[in-house]
Amino acid sequence: MPYLESLRVFVRVVELGSITAGGRDMRMSPAVASNRIKDLETRFGVRLLNRTTRKLVPTEVGRAFYESARRVIETLDEAEAVVSGFSGMPHGALRVTAPLGLGRRLISPLVPKFCEEYPGVEIRLRLSDRNVDIIADGIDLAFFLGEPQDSALKWRRIAECRRVLVATPGYLEKHGMPEKPDDLVKHNCLLLRYPRSPEYYWVLKTAEGPQKLLVNGHFDADDGDVLTDWALEGCGIANRPHYEVAEHLEAGRLKLILPEAPPLPAQFGVLTPHRRLQDPKVRLFADFIARETKRHFS
Repeated sequence: MPYLESLRVFVRVVELGSITAGGRDMRMSPAVASNRIKDLETRFGVRLLNRTTRKLVPTEVGRAFYESARRVIETLDEAEAVVSGFSGMPHGALRVTAPLGLGRRLISPLVPKFCEEYPGVEIRLRLSDRNVDIIADGIDLAFFLGEPQDSALKWRRIAECRRVLVATPGYLEKHGMPEKPDDLVKHNCLLLRYPRSPEYYWVLKTAEGPQKLLVNGHFDADDGDVLTDWALEGCGIANRPHYEVAEHLEAGRLKLILPEAPPLPAQFGVLTPHRRLQDPKVRLFADFIARETKRHFS
């Protein structure tokens, strides 16, 4: 078992490019992770990694060993998944990612309930509004809002997520209520932006069909919750999932803008690497989230 654990550590260290990151992912200190790598190097009498002050890269033999070790780990995981399927007792770690707002409001509150039903499963949740490399980061399930772009992944649509344009009554009193989509270009629009972000424009659903607007604003952020906070402070107009601002609309803190021409809805779904579909815990968690979040999208 120590040898297999060392293999797992080595694989994650190479994939994440850091002993600290690999150790953290395996829930161990950098010192313990480093010792695991040293154990392997001592066992084989070769250097597997070249360490510098700025980066860590596998040696030539380390790269070859990584490819073989990764296949060993995948084969072992597949074997365990088969046994779990027969026993009805899934176990092991699930690496899950989701956008910040979606993860905070919908995914993370459900994790304790899932783990209570399946105590043998560990959930390792990572939240970020930035694009995640699912394969390189070893992600099992990636929940998302939008349209999947990676054809190498298997995607499952869970629900259609209504989006709305909102601003405070104070902002609208000062700057005017947009009467038609084209009016938005005159307003301070709060944008979700990060490297390779697709949301540099908004697409509204009009009677004439989808209308693309190149909106602008003085505020942008890579965290959707920040946009909601700015909208609540009267800074501008935000394009947000309805479930994220529903309570503010009900309380009158925000007002709905252009309800007859809302933003196109986003798809709420989950991406999984094809090879992990046979793992029962992957399917169970996806089914669980789909079932438990349904009320938010009705």
